[in-house]
Amino acid sequence: MSQTFILVGAGIIGLSAARALAKKGHRVRLVDQGPIPNPLAASHDQHRLIRYPYGAMTGYAAMTAEAYPAWDRLWTDLGRSHYVETGTLVLSRTHDGWADASAGVLDALRIPYERLTSEAVAERFSLINDAGVSRSFYQPQGGVLKASAILADLARYLESAGVELMPHTRIARIDREPTRVYTEDGRILTGDAVVLAAGAWSRRLIDVPVTASRQVVVYAAPPPEARAAWAASPMLLEIDPDSGFYLVPPVDGLGLKIGDHRFSLAGDPDAPRAAEAREIEAVCAAARERIRAFDRFDIERGHVCFYAVAPEERFIVRREGGVWVLAGFSGHGFKFGPLVGEQLAEAVEANLADAALARWAAGWMG
Repeated sequence: MSQTFILVGAGIIGLSAARALAKKGHRVRLVDQGPIPNPLAASHDQHRLIRYPYGAMTGYAAMTAEAYPAWDRLWTDLGRSHYVETGTLVLSRTHDGWADASAGVLDALRIPYERLTSEAVAERFSLINDAGVSRSFYQPQGGVLKASAILADLARYLESAGVELMPHTRIARIDREPTRVYTEDGRILTGDAVVLAAGAWSRRLIDVPVTASRQVVVYAAPPPEARAAWAASPMLLEIDPDSGFYLVPPVDGLGLKIGDHRFSLAGDPDAPRAAEAREIEAVCAAARERIRAFDRFDIERGHVCFYAVAPEERFIVRREGGVWVLAGFSGHGFKFGPLVGEQLAEAVEANLADAALARWAAGWMG
């Protein structure tokens, strides 16, 4: 039976949930405090990554295999793909760390990859400084999701599919039962259910254990003679206890992005977003150690976004009365956006138990 949903938050999770619910024949009103898509959403940037290596988090590595077909279904709806495969290069300075845990999970899931010696890294990936690397492997899958283009096309798709878009609408309060959404300008929105997917702002509306985390990435331009080689480079992940360095190659004319996966767990998402010089330098310091000739790169700009980080980085998907809470997607939720939306719609249709959905979203297998 068709229901009316009020969906709060128009990042990748909210947009994907709106699409999946609309495809099931439900009526959807999609509300966001800014424009739709909202450039302040954690989802909004030139690109996001999809990859299989996930440390010891077996459930999310397995979920990645489910995510790829979900993206293919989205590309069909949009009429074009916004994905570029790059492959995934994982480096580590330590034994028994994130890289080894990732390799162990890939072995368990029978996902192929190639272990590399430091000499092989130096030979095959000459743009990278292999100093201090004790573990490395290359996984041919994984790549770049062109995030901003995806969000823009999704918003257009939803409008054409009859979803009511309500940009620049700030929410003051949500009541679980009966289901009501109160806007700051005095309106009351009613429906059969609410889906809250407000990212770093979620905790202001529902008591959910997420922490806003200010994150800074840096866009840098390689020297002219190296640009073609960098555009053909794999993504780079070096996630150790003392490093969260990652690099997104400049595919399809997009920028080369570097960042630190570690969380600040601080900041106000409504505060000014300009990246500070010290924040940019902290990211660049890690890049200097790993990228050859980094001092010849032009530092173009810093970009600030806010993750919503849940305990152990496990996604929170649960129902509280008439409210579905989708929260805690931190920096790794984008790759699962269409899949999460489809799974939510299955739960709404009673094809998937609420408890099973919550466990799946948290990355628990079995």
